[in-house]
Amino acid sequence: MIDLTTHCDCGAITLTARGRVVSMFQCACDNCQRVSGSGHSSVVLLPADAISVVGATKSWSRPAESGATFTRHFCPECGTTIHARSSRAPGFAILPAGLFSGQNDWFVPNQLIFARSHRAWDLIADHLPWHERYREDPQ
Repeated sequence: MIDLTTHCDCGAITLTARGRVVSMFQCACDNCQRVSGSGHSSVVLLPADAISVVGATKSWSRPAESGATFTRHFCPECGTTIHARSSRAPGFAILPAGLFSGQNDWFVPNQLIFARSHRAWDLIADHLPWHERYREDPQ
């Protein structure tokens, strides 16, 4: 369970997350690499109704390899990703773990998805299960 409030880099957007974390994982898909500027994204999956956002975000939707539509919501001023949604799992919000910087010691990823596009220079914990694509179960 988490009960945290955080904000984007410039402070224009505030996000509150309250509820049970469904999953914590890392994703090495090409899009997460581009958006994060690293070899993977570290993300938290919560029920969509467990988050509230104050401030106007901008969004960008794109087709995902799964056939789903993936939508990122970000601050239009500083570009910080606030949350994302996938039409593949519409009841869930996908939050970047780094958004909670300074208050995310609870984050313990349980898997790597899209391992097929993982880069050898990006170090991932040896004990994590690796999945070539999505798991069937989003948890």
